[in-house]
Amino acid sequence: MAEPIVAFTSRVIPLPAENVDTDQIIPARYLKTTGKSGLADGLFRDWRFTRDGSLREPRFVLDLPEMQGRSVLLAGDNFGAGSSREHAPWALTSWGVRAVISTSFADIFRNNALKNGLLPIVVSPARHAALFDLLASHPDLELTVDLEAQEVRVAHGADRFDFEIDPFARRMLLEGTDEIGYVLGRLGLIEAWEAAHPARVDTTG
Repeated sequence: MAEPIVAFTSRVIPLPAENVDTDQIIPARYLKTTGKSGLADGLFRDWRFTRDGSLREPRFVLDLPEMQGRSVLLAGDNFGAGSSREHAPWALTSWGVRAVISTSFADIFRNNALKNGLLPIVVSPARHAALFDLLASHPDLELTVDLEAQEVRVAHGADRFDFEIDPFARRMLLEGTDEIGYVLGRLGLIEAWEAAHPARVDTTG
């Protein structure tokens, strides 16, 4: 179960790089694990650390002290390209990212994100550029991401903008679950329906 996303306010992590692929988000050597433990250390590992495990200088944006505790990533175009791996949204959420804003996402990454408690928000190129410009002049800019209202509110200038999301994916994120959890949560209703609607074909013989 993921933490439900309803509304939260956070400062922003700027990552203007375009075409960031899933192998850059979480290198393939981390795919051996089937759990999420330790994946935060693997997030953007090769951008953050040298081969001997020391932090690169200058430090990658995630390792700047002022970025700690931020949960909104403002990323470049075509975020999450490359191979399919749920470990990519796992690593992002393990670090603390709850929403990624970009002009576009790779389809598989977007679907994996929605199933794993990470909200991908698509904005227009003009809005995207304006956010980066605003962040450059106000590094501590706060955004309020409101999934229930499907809008993002910008603290500076009292601006706001809407975003689109699949209704079922929205419901799962609001409930902090996935398709399996959604079905299991309604098991009582399913069993009641089945009891009231006997099978038309006898499969016991």
